[in-house]
Amino acid sequence: MDHIDRLLLSELQQDATQSYAALGQAVGLSAGSAHERVRKLRERGVIRRTAAEVDPAAVGGGVLAFVTIDSTSWMGEAGESFAAIPEILEAHIVAGSASVLVKVRTATTEQLQDVLRRLYAIDGVGGTQATVVLETFFERPVSPLTSGQG
Repeated sequence: MDHIDRLLLSELQQDATQSYAALGQAVGLSAGSAHERVRKLRERGVIRRTAAEVDPAAVGGGVLAFVTIDSTSWMGEAGESFAAIPEILEAHIVAGSASVLVKVRTATTEQLQDVLRRLYAIDGVGGTQATVVLETFFERPVSPLTSGQG
């Protein structure tokens, strides 16, 4: 991946709906060349998907929590169990005192409590600790301009 590919990725992260002509102009390519490079980035799996960014609070996801999960056994095969809970946006096996870290969005703290109950029902889950987010300063996507360089 070269610098032009990284510029294309950065532009697409800002506005994935822009035309290939506008995209090409922003990075110094023709529309056709921009289209071809984006197609190749998709084929290689660099661009995994194109999606709309939705305000979580506007669609009933105003409560954000990070939950650490203690386990009684290896949780490496539990990914599908976590994925079956739609309020879980991300699940990661982690190093440290916990085994798994999940990111959860719900409308209310009562719904968060229900998610915690469902987590306890997963084989191997021994305990949870939830940290509720009061305010988010910022969230940012992976930067193609600075990632992997150095």
